[in-house]
Amino acid sequence: QVQLVESGGGLVQPGGSLRLSCAASVSIFSISVMGWYRQAPGKQRELVGTISNGVTTTYVDSIKGRGTISRDTAKNTIYLQINSLKPEDTAVYYCNGRQRGVEYWGQGTQVTVSS
Repeated sequence: QVQLVESGGGLVQPGGSLRLSCAASVSIFSISVMGWYRQAPGKQRELVGTISNGVTTTYVDSIKGRGTISRDTAKNTIYLQINSLKPEDTAVYYCNGRQRGVEYWGQGTQVTVSS
C-alpha cells in the first residue's frame, strides 16, 4: 500500500506562486511514475505532468513555462511549483503514483486563484 498526502494548496492572488507537495509513505524510488493531475469545477480531470527517475514531462500547454515538477528523494516527496498563477489554474490538484501495476491517489488539495 502506498499513501500519498498532498499539501500546499490555498487561496492565491493572480500572479502569485504556489508550491504543492505530495509526500509518499514509501521511497519514491519504488514508485515507477508519479504525477500531478487537476480538476476544475465542472471539467474533466487532466494530467498536468509526471516525474519518473527525475525526468519530468508537462502535458498541459498553459502550464508549460510556469510549472515545475521536482522531487526530494530524502523526504519521499514530489512538488509542483506554479508561478504566475491565473484564475484558470483554479482546481483541485491530485497526486498520483504507480507501484507494482497499481495506481494510488492523494486526497487532493484545493488551489483557488482569485483577487
